[in-house]
Amino acid sequence: MRAFEYFGGVPAALVPDQLKSGVSHGCRYEPEAQRTYEELARHYGTTVLPARPLHPRDKAKVEVAVQIAQRWLLARIRDEVFHSIGALNVRLRELLVDLNDREMRRYGKSRRALFEEIERAALRPLPASRFEYADWQKARVNIDYHVQVDGHLYSVPFRLVHEEVEARLTADVVEILHGRVRVASHRRSAVRGGFTTITEHMPSAHRAHAEWTPSRILTWAGKVGEGTRELCDAILADRPHPEQGFRSCLGILRLGRRYGEVRLEAACSRALRVRARSYRHVESILKNGLDRVATTDEQTSLPLTHENVRGRDYYH
Repeated sequence: MRAFEYFGGVPAALVPDQLKSGVSHGCRYEPEAQRTYEELARHYGTTVLPARPLHPRDKAKVEVAVQIAQRWLLARIRDEVFHSIGALNVRLRELLVDLNDREMRRYGKSRRALFEEIERAALRPLPASRFEYADWQKARVNIDYHVQVDGHLYSVPFRLVHEEVEARLTADVVEILHGRVRVASHRRSAVRGGFTTITEHMPSAHRAHAEWTPSRILTWAGKVGEGTRELCDAILADRPHPEQGFRSCLGILRLGRRYGEVRLEAACSRALRVRARSYRHVESILKNGLDRVATTDEQTSLPLTHENVRGRDYYH
């Protein structure tokens, strides 16, 4: 991008190596450019034509230019000391100007003169706006119609539940695309574990058509036990929108497959007593076996009458 601005135009094609940061899928015949690189090329009106593997002559001029830079730039500063990147860049720019203005014996002209004479006219004009860098991620829409991007949850239209989407991340905005069509746009948030929800994406007005509802989750939780049901009910009530609690409740209920429903019920009952309201709390209780340990209240309330306990009257 800076090179385009330095030369004042855009070349018709870019010829990089098939490096992973520039080519997503290397191929001798149809290499696929990395998404951000492809987007940059489209913005500047050029195309990406990666060199064939093991064919350095496809970009021979670049290979020679690297050698020239090593000899006329890096070699000349090998004994110099710089105390900042800025100072180093200033010195390199001075040497670069000198290199481009140096007359070449073979052509009798400098590189700058040849560029102005031959190449500048072939460059395409720069676009009106600068390219905005963006990262791309793939994600799958959960049953709560949110996708997790960089630790934060963003809503999409609820009809896309279980669908795979792409997220485009700039410094300030997160765009969600399905089939390369934008379906949602949010201001980017740095709050990990938080929710950004657009009301229009919620299926509440079409509850009969939603796959999951609070009542369905509570019914499923009630089959495990009353403690599990009460905990799920508390989680759903604790969220700004009940749908946001679906993920936590389903995670809790699926713990029954690993630890058994009896232990899950005990863990949920314990979580209720300590006012815990998350999947992580219940998982921690089960993982550490705390569901099998009696609390202080339970220990002090044990009955004193038992067939193996003689009692104080026995000693009179």
